[in-house]
Amino acid sequence: ITVNKNGIPFDTYPIFKPGGIRIGTPAVTTRGMKEEEMLDIADLLAEALANRSNADALEQVRQKVLDLTRRFPLPI
Repeated sequence: ITVNKNGIPFDTYPIFKPGGIRIGTPAVTTRGMKEEEMLDIADLLAEALANRSNADALEQVRQKVLDLTRRFPLPI
């Protein structure tokens, strides 16, 4: 999943310091994930951000990500 800084409509931040992010999902759809999994991914992103200083919580997020990606392996 690609995440980068991106301007948003009516952004008050300077052009070189945008106030939004863009989440690119081609890797998600390539694996066959749908809306339900994207909701799970959004929850995982929120959980990781809320616990960014907590190594134990981040390890739990990592395990959840591994579980999700095992259910949707990369097509070969």
